[in-house]
Amino acid sequence: MTAPSPARQLADHVREVLGEGPFAPPGGWSHMGAVICDVSFQARTRYVSTLLPRLLRLREEWPDAATVSGFQARLAAHDLAATLDFRSPGKVAKAHDITDLLVAERVDTREDLRDWLGRPAGRAALRAVKGVGPKSVDYLGNLVGRSQVAVDVHLRAFAADAGVPNLGYEPLRAAYEEAAALLGHDPGALEHAVWGSRASHGAGRTGITG
Repeated sequence: MTAPSPARQLADHVREVLGEGPFAPPGGWSHMGAVICDVSFQARTRYVSTLLPRLLRLREEWPDAATVSGFQARLAAHDLAATLDFRSPGKVAKAHDITDLLVAERVDTREDLRDWLGRPAGRAALRAVKGVGPKSVDYLGNLVGRSQVAVDVHLRAFAADAGVPNLGYEPLRAAYEEAAALLGHDPGALEHAVWGSRASHGAGRTGITG
């Protein structure tokens, strides 16, 4: 008997653990300062208890940072680490570098970024930023309304529970995308549901829109 494909294993496990859905897609942000800080600071951070309150405060206190250019102007005049009360020089530097790249690429709004990430050259330029890997690129896409699968430790743990062998990032992302197609779900919504089922806090990473 032929062994089931990784996508079929994932699809069967989704049905067993999460049911038939439907699953809500991630909301993301329209405030570009929040978008950039979200993708820059979320790794190895408790999202709901630590990062989300800071992002909400940033959106309220820096309304002019709703565009990338507005956020860049704020960064020139204010200390981001102090504003967010988040002491991580590497993550602060990543936020500055992503901002500078997007300004140079004339990406200013949520819609601009969503379109830019659909171009291979845009994704490649983002990957060239220190600290930005394939997961960050896919995660950033979900923050601005693209339906993508960002494979992190929670999605890997779910796949391991499903009996999926240890796969590289791209093959595992493809398996999740195929599983979503088999189940008739939006890929980003399926990813969001799987993440929420595995994370220590049930609320999703990108459930806020604004």
